[in-house]
Amino acid sequence: MDGNGRWAEARRRPRSFGHRAGVETVRRIVEDAGDLGLRCLTLYSFSTENWTRPKAEIAALMALMKEYIEGDLARLVREGVRIRIIGTRQGLRPDVLRLIELAEARSAHNSKLQLNIAFNYGGRDEILRAMKRAAASGADIAAMSEADFAQHLDTHGQPDPDLVIRTSGEQRISNYLLWQAAYAEFVFTETLWPDFNKSDLIEALQAFATRTRRFGAAPSSEVA
Repeated sequence: MDGNGRWAEARRRPRSFGHRAGVETVRRIVEDAGDLGLRCLTLYSFSTENWTRPKAEIAALMALMKEYIEGDLARLVREGVRIRIIGTRQGLRPDVLRLIELAEARSAHNSKLQLNIAFNYGGRDEILRAMKRAAASGADIAAMSEADFAQHLDTHGQPDPDLVIRTSGEQRISNYLLWQAAYAEFVFTETLWPDFNKSDLIEALQAFATRTRRFGAAPSSEVA
């Protein structure tokens, strides 16, 4: 969900104004995803690298995370959304941790839409934490399959993403779902996240629908 800062700067407003507008887009897109029949949606909200940003901006992002959960949790639960916060919990304030645990517990029985919020998340960090969890579980690392290892990832029990959408014109993966997105399709859009809407989402889904997915296999015409 990239482009909040540039969106605000174009309006000569502080970056926090853009992040707040981005939260409004989150509200709309989560609802749109459910209406369109998507079963799983993951939003990259705060990366492990974002701690290098100015302290005031970090504080604003943390406050918005709390505001979103506190203000939207009851509605999300009513609408059948199941919430999982993926990423490391290390370094988060106790009040934020309590809200994360509450959101996951309150929505655990839902099944209409799986909403993952990648918060304090980094793909490399996730893989490293998964390796440590696997080792701590007593698993035979030498005999472990990819499917076995995936059970230790933050997204365990969920399918890998079919489609990754990146807003704001940037064309890089930025340490996002490195394991899970190995064979995902990518759509890059110039639209800044606060302006991203249902039409943009549908356009990305339509683009995805035209792709031929081979998962590393050769086209049928090349198979001997």
